[in-house]
Amino acid sequence: MSGPLTGIRILDLTNVISGPFATMILADQGADVIKVELPGVGDFVRSTGNKQGGMSATFLNNNRNKRSITVDLKDQRGKDVLLKLVESCDAMVQNFRPGVVERIGISYDDVKKVKPDIVYLSISGFGEKGPYSQKPTYDPIVQALSGLTTVQAGSDQERPRLIRTIVPDKVTALTASQAMTAGLLSKFRTGEGQHIRLSMLDSVIAFMWSSDMGGQTYVGKQISAQRAASFIDLIYETKDGYMSVSTMTNVQWAGLSRATENPEWLDDERFQSAELRDLNINDRLELVQGALIQKTTQEWLELLEANNVPCAPVLTRNALIEHPQIRDSGILVESDHPQAGRLRQARTAARFEGTPAGIRHGAPQLGENTDDVLSDAGLTDDEIAALRESGIVGG
Repeated sequence: MSGPLTGIRILDLTNVISGPFATMILADQGADVIKVELPGVGDFVRSTGNKQGGMSATFLNNNRNKRSITVDLKDQRGKDVLLKLVESCDAMVQNFRPGVVERIGISYDDVKKVKPDIVYLSISGFGEKGPYSQKPTYDPIVQALSGLTTVQAGSDQERPRLIRTIVPDKVTALTASQAMTAGLLSKFRTGEGQHIRLSMLDSVIAFMWSSDMGGQTYVGKQISAQRAASFIDLIYETKDGYMSVSTMTNVQWAGLSRATENPEWLDDERFQSAELRDLNINDRLELVQGALIQKTTQEWLELLEANNVPCAPVLTRNALIEHPQIRDSGILVESDHPQAGRLRQARTAARFEGTPAGIRHGAPQLGENTDDVLSDAGLTDDEIAALRESGIVGG
């Protein structure tokens, strides 16, 4: 495989999800990502969650296609090793709390002294300024502060609710990978590197503004309290399970009316247009639910698809693996990991016809590639042995 980022080398000083997921996307696309970890400890998620062969699923699913080196950055000799590695890298990513890299001596200003054209990406929770800048950050905290939990509640009057997956972490990762690619493009066009700053809070608020902040868009005309669009999800109960049905256009609404044998819905003044159907959403969804409970999910899928109505069954995580759309699309791929065994993972989402990307190898064991990485950086065998002996690097 030779992904579009083949030949790019990235130094990865990130932990947990947002940074590692971002750099894994880049690694999947061909970049040589060197993951720098603390000797004997490593990334926090190495020790969490479901494990096999001593390796956690979370670590495996956010760190494939990378090489691991362990370096003690609290020691001057360890910092010297890192700066030596920087010389052969195009980019560096870190997600320490603001101020930490300055104290260690590996800030952008420090790094660009040895690599002037470095693209340096800093990921933080809340940014570098403001009363929250030094606070520890986790996904639920960002969901709360960004307003995402209120959106999930349905209205300002209802109890805020978390989205049951770590949206801020993963939206930040996607934003970071795109930003890094843009930074690299600029570097190769101009010959100059730069410092890219990105916070989880920035990422989520930008993500939400696309569709959820219309009431706050017009200055001086904010909606005082967001009413609920609906207290009913677009998930309907059927005779034997659940499904989702979505009708946006008049043609789709007519198709749903035919499929459910309710032609009177077309004459109902509440549902004559998309705007009216949104305004009367609770009434509309109650009618649809009353109809869909009468048949099985499979029966409705056949009827709705025959009438060109967008629909899908609600799948559990285990059912997803076997669904024909997932299977036939090849979204999930299997591979053998030397430590963790047979793995099933999602392929890299973007498929490049000219420069195929994919899984070259699984996530590394802690410090697995230390000798190779140091050798690539120009250190001799004796120098590497001396660093091992002193505990500055490990394997």
